[in-house]
This record gives sequence, C-alpha cells and structure tokens, in this order.
Amino acid sequence: NMIIEKKIFGYRQSQPVYLYTIKNDRGMEFSCTNYGCIITKIAVPDKEDKIENIVLSFDSIEEYEKYSSGYFGAVVGRFAGRINGGKFSLDGREYQITQNEGENHLHGGKRGFSNSVWKSCILEKEKEVSIHFSHISPNGEEGYPGNLEMKVVYTITNENELYIEYKGTADQMTILNVTNHTYFNLSGDLKRDIQHHTLMIDSDSILELDEKLIPTGLMLDVEDTVFDFRKGRLIYTGIQAPHPQIIQASNGYDHPFILNKENLDEIVLVDSDSGRKLEISTDECCVILYTGNMLGEGYQFKGVPSKNYLGLCLETQGPPDSVNHSHFKSAVLEKDKLYHSKTKYHFTLV
Repeated sequence: NMIIEKKIFGYRQSQPVYLYTIKNDRGMEFSCTNYGCIITKIAVPDKEDKIENIVLSFDSIEEYEKYSSGYFGAVVGRFAGRINGGKFSLDGREYQITQNEGENHLHGGKRGFSNSVWKSCILEKEKEVSIHFSHISPNGEEGYPGNLEMKVVYTITNENELYIEYKGTADQMTILNVTNHTYFNLSGDLKRDIQHHTLMIDSDSILELDEKLIPTGLMLDVEDTVFDFRKGRLIYTGIQAPHPQIIQASNGYDHPFILNKENLDEIVLVDSDSGRKLEISTDECCVILYTGNMLGEGYQFKGVPSKNYLGLCLETQGPPDSVNHSHFKSAVLEKDKLYHSKTKYHFTLV
C-alpha cells in the first residue's frame, strides 16, 4: 500500500498549511501543500534506480512566499498566462483586473490561486491516492466577476503517474484558464540545467508574441524553425538561436504551442544522461513551454544556486490573452456551467 504522510508546513491567512507526501509501491515520492496547491517534490528513479527530485522546490513556506513571482509548483489562476493591459470585455461589460506584470495581468494577479490557502483532504483507493483541494474565489477578487468555486485533484498511481484535474463553476459569466506551474529538471536534484533535455511537442504552430510577451494574434508555422519539436529537439539548440521570437523572450522559449491532438502523449521530455522520461497528455489545446529564461541568480533551491535554464515549465492550458482574440479558443465560463480539464504526467525511463 502507498504510504501517506501529512504534517504542518506553516500557517498562512491564520490557517494551517499542510505538506502531504505520498510514496507509491515503485519508489515514486510526491509532495504538495494546500498553499497554492504547490507541488514541492516529485522524486522518481533514474536508469540506475536512484530516486531523486525532478522539480524546482524550496524547503519552507517562507521561501515559496518570498519567490512567489516564479509560481514554483503552484496552480495558477483564475487566468493562466498574460492578459494585455489586464483588460477584457464580457457580455458588453469592460473589466479591469490586476496589472501585476507591468501593464499585463499575469497568472491570476497578486494573490490568485497560487497564494491562497486551499481546503484539502485525502482520498485513498486500492491503486491510487488523491489529494482534493477546494477554494472559493469571491466575486471581484483581482477584479474578476463572479463567485468561483474551484476544485483541483492530484492523483498518484502505482504506475508512476500523476493526474491533475481542474473543475470550476461560477455564479455569473466569467473567464477561467488554469494550469500548474511546476518547473521540471529530469537530471535529478538539479545536477545539470535543462539545456540538454530533449523535448518533443506534437505541434505544427505557435502563437507569435510581441515585446510584452502578449500574443499578436498570428500563428506561426514551426516548419524549418527552432519551434519545430515534432521529432524532438535539444533545448539548447533553440535557446542559443538568433530567432527574433527567442531573443524577445529573454533568450529562450516562453511560447504557446497549439497541440495537434488531445489525450495522447503529445509532449515528451527526456534527459538521456539520467534515462528519465516524462510523457504528458492533456485535453487542453495548448502548452506553454517556458525554459526558465528569467529565473535569475541570488537565491537557492534546497542548496542549489538559482540560474537561468535550471528548470522548464510545460503549462497545459488555453491560450494566453484569449479574451482579446476572438479566433483563439475561448476562456469564457458561462454562469453555472462546469469548467473541466485534465492532464496526465507519466514518469518513466527511455
């Protein structure tokens, strides 16, 4: 049977914050907290059966708060990604939401889902364990309309899988676009950066970004560019390229890839040195590849100094700024309708 631990991680907003740890029968260890639904650890075996952590993480809630602008391991919302000027119209009404990245709105605003304490409980089944989180975002929070009732479920199986499921309902028309912002580094305990990871994304086109990293509305064909990940590509070959879109995103990727299919292994990340492989399948239409171009220096992840490209995010979600582009998949959530999305992460070996 899986081993489950629950301990106090700290206190926030006068509520206890818990750290949950689940160990499955195959040595995978998963930890998360009900503060921002932050994933604090995913430890899986390498080809020599050495179990090491493969996500960027901190030891204390104080560090997560101090470096919250990195959204390390957190669920972000109400809206994942950027909204131009923090402005949008809904049903003939103009909304101005928090501008927390220059003029942009980013990842839900100043507090959003990632800095909130969620209610949490554990559900055990025979071959899997789930942690259920729930949270109410009140009408007007960060400027968003509607009281939103949000649920997030993390499920760990004995097959070294992690399922993340999101559900949301609101009492008036609103917008919702949710993702998880975990930074992966398959080398294990951050031995190397992610530049020599190989990534495959089944995507024929990306959304072009302007200088504020907001989609221009144009889709760019990946053919013959450093955005072609269809057959797999080493990350460094893109980061070091003189492509104007790469330079614009601070010498790396921070781009939405439009996925060709749903619910297959559309995204595969491999570190050949450790032999670790991550397969991601999602029912979302889009994944944002962010290669940690702005991680910067001057702080540490469990004793490892921070630096650019130390981890990468694969944020499965709807397109950024979709509220201002009618031809993007809509993030509008109708009153009393269910928002539902699911992404599966399978940790295996090459």
